[in-house]
Amino acid sequence: MTGFSDEDASALLALATLIGAAALPFLFRLAFGRRRRKGRARAASVALALGRSRRLALVAAAGTERLLLLGETSDVVVESHIADAAPAVETPSPPSELRGLFSLGAVSLLAGVAVGALCGSFRLILDAAGRMRMAIPEWFAERPLLGLAIMVVGAALATGLAAYLVRRFVPAAVGSGIPHVESVIDGDEPPSPPLLLPVKFIGGMLAMGAGLALGREGPSVQMGATLAHQFGRYLRYDWRDQQSLLAAGAGAGLAAAFNAPLAGAAFVLEELLRRFDMRHATIALGASVGAISVVRLLLGPEPELRVATHYPVGPLDVPLGLALGAATGLASLAYNRAILRALDIADRSPWPAEAKAALVGAGVGAIGFLAPDLVGGGDNLTQKTLDGAYALDALPLVFALRFALGVVSYAAGTPGGLFAPLLALGAEIGLFFGLMIPGEDGPTTGMKFALIGMASFFAAVVRAPLTGMILITEMTDNSQLLLPMLAACFSAMAIAAVCRNEPIYDALKDRSARLARRAET
Repeated sequence: MTGFSDEDASALLALATLIGAAALPFLFRLAFGRRRRKGRARAASVALALGRSRRLALVAAAGTERLLLLGETSDVVVESHIADAAPAVETPSPPSELRGLFSLGAVSLLAGVAVGALCGSFRLILDAAGRMRMAIPEWFAERPLLGLAIMVVGAALATGLAAYLVRRFVPAAVGSGIPHVESVIDGDEPPSPPLLLPVKFIGGMLAMGAGLALGREGPSVQMGATLAHQFGRYLRYDWRDQQSLLAAGAGAGLAAAFNAPLAGAAFVLEELLRRFDMRHATIALGASVGAISVVRLLLGPEPELRVATHYPVGPLDVPLGLALGAATGLASLAYNRAILRALDIADRSPWPAEAKAALVGAGVGAIGFLAPDLVGGGDNLTQKTLDGAYALDALPLVFALRFALGVVSYAAGTPGGLFAPLLALGAEIGLFFGLMIPGEDGPTTGMKFALIGMASFFAAVVRAPLTGMILITEMTDNSQLLLPMLAACFSAMAIAAVCRNEPIYDALKDRSARLARRAET
């Protein structure tokens, strides 16, 4: 009888951890009871039936009143702030607030464990799917036409099914999910139902496993936010605390996606909430700690990307970083506009969502058979770029193919994020820039600026420079390039602002709001 392989043991450990994490809220409920905490405001609601499947509900919670249109398959926020409601209870004294923060911090830690188990399992499955996709061309090396047909048909079916799951069950699960999370935090949209978790998990597994150029962080963020919010609902927290847990769960999802705990907490404060206070920082850190503890149990503590332990930082690196940042700032303008333009074209297409996704999947499957390194989220491509594996004359072609593939993949209507693909593009811009600099250590300079390019392109596209720099530092376990990286991020954001390039998630959120208003009229 043969023993278990390392992959079998990891899969069993992931399953056991996921089951254990799912039981945590029930154990917490048994330990602390079902009573509401003193000093919590109860949410009041009044509902009016509109036909057989619709209700108009007035909900008072978190100090505001919201008018919701509840449907059979989806809910719509008609008005998020009707009136500023008076607090139902007196403002707690500082000791009471500290006790509440301690309780909420403990729940955020438990929620982070659950998020880490879910997103860690998601990563294990995606890694296995990626290995299988990369192996298919080798399996059918002697029968290439059959292998090509299998890749094309399999990818088309997988992406078509992913688009169907989104359209049929949870439309909010489309794309990255981060704009939707931000809308929920702002009170513009209702939180996602628990059904989003299997739809996002299975849909992301199908789409990204088929090779679409999408990142795992988008599904991880939205699944983390939804799962943490369910903790808050189950434990009967008011909306203010549910909102904090939702944001913390989103950060834990990002941390789990890239094995980067500080980046997850920074993402919550810089991108989702866009403010810093001790309460949210504590909860965000607690969720990231819980998530990373489980992810590193499943995947190990190694950083996501391998780079040289030491890069020499010269006196010209700061001005060169400013120049690279200007280049990535201009590139971000083309990238953001291409994403939005592709989504508009896809929306105007008369084809069903499943057919459009299947067509994209078929093309990606063909590319994946002929050039396996060019498809997928981009982790392998980024690693090869940081290793200096691409020659100067090949980089423009690789960049153009990945740019187009990422844009088309995001418009396919399946779950998937933008972080990982844009990091690969930033690395390619940086490597090209570094190889253009004359000198004897050309490859080393190129690899150094590939790292800087990742951070600056992220800062220009997302407009979250601290998250980008922390993320790259944690992913590579290298902090020696922070000064030129800071200069590049400054320049990239300045150029993006001058060009009036709206941050991609703000643009996507505004676009979704316009489409919702158009659908209502």
